[in-house]
Amino acid sequence: MLKVGDPFPEFSLPVVAGAEGDEKTLTTADLKGSPSVVYFYPKDDTSGCTTQACGFQERLAEIPGARVYGVSPDGIKSHRKFAGKFGLAFPLVADEEHVLAEACGVWGEKSMYGKKYMGILRTTFVLDADGRVATVFEGVKPAGHAAEVIAALPK
Repeated sequence: MLKVGDPFPEFSLPVVAGAEGDEKTLTTADLKGSPSVVYFYPKDDTSGCTTQACGFQERLAEIPGARVYGVSPDGIKSHRKFAGKFGLAFPLVADEEHVLAEACGVWGEKSMYGKKYMGILRTTFVLDADGRVATVFEGVKPAGHAAEVIAALPK
């Protein structure tokens, strides 16, 4: 797992902003120049992930000067549908091969109803303008998480 002070890993992944947004490529270099919030969530359009995404959307105006990125293993088509359904204006990153999740240490064993499987460990990284980790939130609870992140943003 990345720790405070670590540089964010090198990556290049497809991203889409909103239901009508063009597919673009997001790289590590794009995260430099201003603070960024990179939050990893398990799956588009599920209850906890929707709560978390809508929480960020509702509070975007309180995150001036910082960019928000949601990352999940879902593809661009799923991200477009999710963003359109809930009016999400920030970019969603498609990490289908979980390359970035693994590099950040947020791809791990989970358990549901006694079955073990690999998936995203709900985690948020706040990055400074140099692309270094300023804050790490592990085991994130979706409700109210946006407020925690806003409080942790570099002033």
